[in-house]
Amino acid sequence: MIDVKRIREQFPIYKKYPNLRFFDSGASALVHENVIKKMSDYMSYNGTNVHRGVYSLAYEATNLYENARGVIAKFINAKENQIIFTKSTTHSLNMLATSFKSILEPGDEIIISELEHHSNLLPWLNIADELKLVVRFIPLENGLITIPNFKSVLTTKTKLVVTHHMSNVIGYVTPIKEMVKLAKLYGAYVILDAAQSILHIKTDIQDLNIDALAFSGHKLYGPNGVGILYLNDHLSEILPPAEFGGEMVDTVNLDGSTWKTVPYKFESGTPPIAEAIGLAEAINFINDVGIDNIHEHELNLRNYCIKALENEKGITIFNKAHDSTIISFNIDGIHPHDTASFLDQQGVCVRAGHHCNQLTMRYLKQDATVRASIAIYNSIEDCDILINAIKETRDFFTSL
Repeated sequence: MIDVKRIREQFPIYKKYPNLRFFDSGASALVHENVIKKMSDYMSYNGTNVHRGVYSLAYEATNLYENARGVIAKFINAKENQIIFTKSTTHSLNMLATSFKSILEPGDEIIISELEHHSNLLPWLNIADELKLVVRFIPLENGLITIPNFKSVLTTKTKLVVTHHMSNVIGYVTPIKEMVKLAKLYGAYVILDAAQSILHIKTDIQDLNIDALAFSGHKLYGPNGVGILYLNDHLSEILPPAEFGGEMVDTVNLDGSTWKTVPYKFESGTPPIAEAIGLAEAINFINDVGIDNIHEHELNLRNYCIKALENEKGITIFNKAHDSTIISFNIDGIHPHDTASFLDQQGVCVRAGHHCNQLTMRYLKQDATVRASIAIYNSIEDCDILINAIKETRDFFTSL
């Protein structure tokens, strides 16, 4: 059982806004106090670069940074040298797409879906256009990826399968393990966008057997400005760096250069040191509470809201059948931005728009939706206020 009162005391924002009802954690979660303290300590009492200086402060900074890599590696059951620090999920996926250009040829096929966030769609469409690759979209069934439909697009030319773990619009969890098994039969690489799932589903990359994975710190009660790219040993060896500069280089010559071993081969310039330290502290917090406990708490609250809203007139819920922490809905005849603005006047924070996912919006035949995403610091009281605010919004606008 999650003690929400005790949890909220660990998030400084509630000290300033005790009546905040925050339901936009799917975009960026609130930041835990230990994260802020660890980052502040580094910036206040150290602030030096890593891997460069031989003095004691630089040694301390390097230890903090590399210890953070270890915490993150253990969190997803990876090896430390398989964890690459980036600035975001988007950065990770763009770097990956750039590196993959070296091993793809015209006519190679990429499998992807209409459910992808733009960050996991546009980089691949861009290189497909540049290299004359074939993009195959998985046919959706009731808005979902099914194994038979996935099999229907697999061919001997499939080189990449790019998908999400959890949809950021409807919360649907992709049947990734079955997809990986099938993709491997064709010798295809599997890339997983775990930005939405990483906080809610225990992620074991050895069990999933994926080749690459990306996620961000700001989804995990940690800082923005830091992302993670996991690469398995094979890809780490065969892919070239996507960015070049200081730190990642081993030797520089006029007629060619060589790169450092992984992960440093992919980390050019000064990395997000404070942010990496903060992310590790956020993961320590999650581990202390237990990711399964967090997810159970979130699902209980989400189901409570669904039960209260699913039969309400004039309210359409697009994902009530899925076990997720997201509620995607619209109020009939009211633009989602108007709904979100009206909820904000009652202290309720939700997301409204196409959620960087226009293809899914088109599939749902909506210009935009309202998304309420539930997290560890939400309570039954929060949910009651959200439910009542949605009803009041409907009633207010329909009365005009």
